[in-house]
Amino acid sequence: MQQAQLPAVRIGMVHYINTAPIHEIWKQRSYDPAWKLVEEHPAALNRMLAAGAIELGFVSSHEYGIRPEKYRLLADLSISANGPVGSVFLFSRYKPEKLSGLPVLLSSQSKTSVCLVRIILEEFFSVKPLYITGDIRAARQKSAEAILAIGDEALRLKIEGSYQYCLDLGETWQIHTGLPFVFAVCAVREDFWQENRLLVANIHRELVSCRDEGVAQLKAICRLAAPKIPMAVDACHAYLKGIEYDLDERKLQALQQFFNYLLHFDEASAQALPLKIIQLDEK
Repeated sequence: MQQAQLPAVRIGMVHYINTAPIHEIWKQRSYDPAWKLVEEHPAALNRMLAAGAIELGFVSSHEYGIRPEKYRLLADLSISANGPVGSVFLFSRYKPEKLSGLPVLLSSQSKTSVCLVRIILEEFFSVKPLYITGDIRAARQKSAEAILAIGDEALRLKIEGSYQYCLDLGETWQIHTGLPFVFAVCAVREDFWQENRLLVANIHRELVSCRDEGVAQLKAICRLAAPKIPMAVDACHAYLKGIEYDLDERKLQALQQFFNYLLHFDEASAQALPLKIIQLDEK
C-alpha cells in the first residue's frame, strides 16, 4: 500500500537578522521538499498567515491578538527581549515627552511595534503625537520629527546616528512594567493544526532544535549575519545576545499585559486571553 503523502506546508520566517540563530541553522539542514520556507518582514507574514498563504510561522504578537480564533501559539518560541532589544527604536529630534502634536512616522513593517510605541508614548509618557504610517525612508519628505524603525533598518539608523534621541522600546517597556517584551510569536493556523497535528509537532520540534543549536553557536551565526547590515561581527554578537527565542512564564505574562493594553486601544479581540498554546510534541 502506498504511504499517504503529507501536505505541503509553508513556514513563515522573518527575514531580519534577529531570527538568524534559527534561520541560519534551518538553512543548513535538509528537510522534506514539501516544507517551504517563506522569508518576509513581519507585516507581510501577518497578512499571509491571516489569508492562508502560509500555514505557520513567526508573526507579530499583534496578529495573534486581533485574530486569536484563527491561531494557536507554538510553545517555547518567540522573538523577545528582557530589556534592550537593540533593533526596535523610536528615533527622535525631541525628548519623547515633548512629542505631543508632532509628527511621528511609524514603520509599516510591524503592527506590534506600532502598538508598542503608542503604549509607551500615550500611557507611559502621556503624550499624543500626530502619527504617520509609511516607509521610514520617506521620513524627511514627510517632515517627521520622530521615526519608529524596526529590524535591520533600525540597526542601520542606529549606526548612522543622525537623531539626537534614541529610545529602545524593549528597554522602556521593561522599565515601566518589569516584564520582558514579546515582539513576535510562532503561530499556526487553527484549521491546519487540527488536520495535521503530527506534521505541526515535527516542525515545532525542528524549530526549537534549530533555536537551541543557533544560540549555542552564536558567534558563528554572527559571522553569517553581520555582513547583511553591514555591521561588525562583535557588534552583531552583542545585539543577538540580547534577543531571546523562548516563551517562558514571564513572557506569557508579558503577552497578556500587552494584549490588555491592546484591548484598551481596541486593537485586540477579547478572545486573545487566555492564550491558546500547543506544547512541544503535542499531538
